[in-house]
Amino acid sequence: METRRITVLSAGLGVPSSSRLLADQLAAAAERRLAGAGYEVKLDVVELRDLAVDIANNFVTGYAAPRLAEVIAGIEASDGIIAVSPVFSASYSGLFKSFIDVLDPKSLDGKAVLLGATGGTDRHQMVLDYAMRPLFSYLRTRTAATGVFAGPQDWGNTDDGGTPLSSRIDRAAAEFAGLLTGEQPGRKPAALESLPFEQLLAGISGGR
Repeated sequence: METRRITVLSAGLGVPSSSRLLADQLAAAAERRLAGAGYEVKLDVVELRDLAVDIANNFVTGYAAPRLAEVIAGIEASDGIIAVSPVFSASYSGLFKSFIDVLDPKSLDGKAVLLGATGGTDRHQMVLDYAMRPLFSYLRTRTAATGVFAGPQDWGNTDDGGTPLSSRIDRAAAEFAGLLTGEQPGRKPAALESLPFEQLLAGISGGR
């Protein structure tokens, strides 16, 4: 069974966080879709709030602390990313953008991405198409056509007068899962195995 590794990024600041809640629901829906298609899924959930100090220090020192370096390496090894940010001043949060800025711009090239955002009013939902999508387009990702915005009325409400949140999540997850089937252009190649010199020499001698 093939495996798909997904990194889930939540830029929520509170505890509990609506961004984390949305991220968890998107991840669960994507996992169900991929499992139904015959894939094993490995999820790595990252709370950017816990990395805030390391991210700031990285800008000053140019050095990624061990935990931040581990997360960056995990993203590079991932097949897909679910990215959810709260909305501040009509855009993604500063914490979210700061984390993206510490990544190698080429590390997301070709990766499948599912976008999500949370905010206090539906007027913020355009952040998906006017802020987050251009950012990930610049990074050359393959982004699911449907992004999911969740406002206060979406939590605990099965019918908000439009499309219920669960339906939007399922549609977005289906598109994201579709991007993760087949060969993955964004997957970082496995490192070549380094063999001891004696073993290499024995192999050469044996082939003579």
